[in-house]
Amino acid sequence: MKAFNKTLIEDFRRNGGELSGPMAGRKLLLLTTIGAKSGQPKTVVLGFGREGDRFLIIASNNGAAEHPFWYRNLLAKPEVTVEVGPQKFEARPRTANRDERERLGRLIPFFEGEQKKTSREIPLVILEPVSAAHGADQISTDAGRQ
Repeated sequence: MKAFNKTLIEDFRRNGGELSGPMAGRKLLLLTTIGAKSGQPKTVVLGFGREGDRFLIIASNNGAAEHPFWYRNLLAKPEVTVEVGPQKFEARPRTANRDERERLGRLIPFFEGEQKKTSREIPLVILEPVSAAHGADQISTDAGRQ
C-alpha cells in the first residue's frame, strides 16, 4: 500500500493536483501531518467533502478498528498542510462535534458506507485554511512548494 500511495502522491503533484490512469477524475486531496513519534512529515491521499472554504475528511482507515495514523498525528500535533488541485495551504484541523458530524457527513458521499464497515465512530475532521479569514482567493496556489 505504501508504494501505491507514493505513486498516487507523485502523480498528483506532477499533474497539478490531478490524477491520471485508473484514478483520473477522482476528487482527492493530500494531507501532510507531522508524525507523533518521528516528528517527520507524513503525507496521505484522502477523499473529501467541502463546505465553503472548509475541507471535510474522515478518519475511516478503511473500516479498521483503530484510527488511521494521520488522525493520531494531527491529534498530537494539529498542524497540517493540504494540497487540493494546484492549491497548497496550511490548515487548522479539528474533529467535528456530534451535531456537525451528522450535518457535514452528508457532504461526503462515501461517509455512510465507511461508517458501516466498523463499530468505531469514525471521526469527521474539518480542515479550515489558516488564510480563510482573508478569503479563499488568499490560499496559496504554489503546488511545487514542499
